[in-house]
Amino acid sequence: MNKAFIREPDQFPSRCPECASIGQPVGPETLRAQVPFDALNTLAESAYFCPDSLCEVVYFDDYSAIVNRKQFDHLIPIKDAEAPICSCFGLRREDIERDVEEGGVSRTKAAVLKAQSGEARCMTLSPNGRSCVNELQCYYLKHKQRVDQSQNRRGKTG
Repeated sequence: MNKAFIREPDQFPSRCPECASIGQPVGPETLRAQVPFDALNTLAESAYFCPDSLCEVVYFDDYSAIVNRKQFDHLIPIKDAEAPICSCFGLRREDIERDVEEGGVSRTKAAVLKAQSGEARCMTLSPNGRSCVNELQCYYLKHKQRVDQSQNRRGKTG
């Protein structure tokens, strides 16, 4: 039979067992760098990061193993608003907010350029093993939109 008529099996994304968010695949290098040693052996070699900031699950695998926030002794970037938004270079949400409020992009742009450089160590420093560039840009744009909307409302009422 012609392969064009054979349906490939559906691939369903792995979802967090707690909140049902689609997990972000993380490899062994990220897991070894991020997961506490005593919890590392509970996960399969390939696991997932739960990106939902409200969910207590940080990592999970397809075999029902999970690693919760309480197993970490530090804040978790992406999940904890107080943690740096950029794991490699320490840029915080407040830094981006200051850029927006000052009408500039110096801190955000510098972090994006560094994150795109060979200096970045996202695979081991970021909990999802990925670059923060998208997170930085999205947070900047969302905060800018909030500030712009707030200023527009004050302008209409003032």
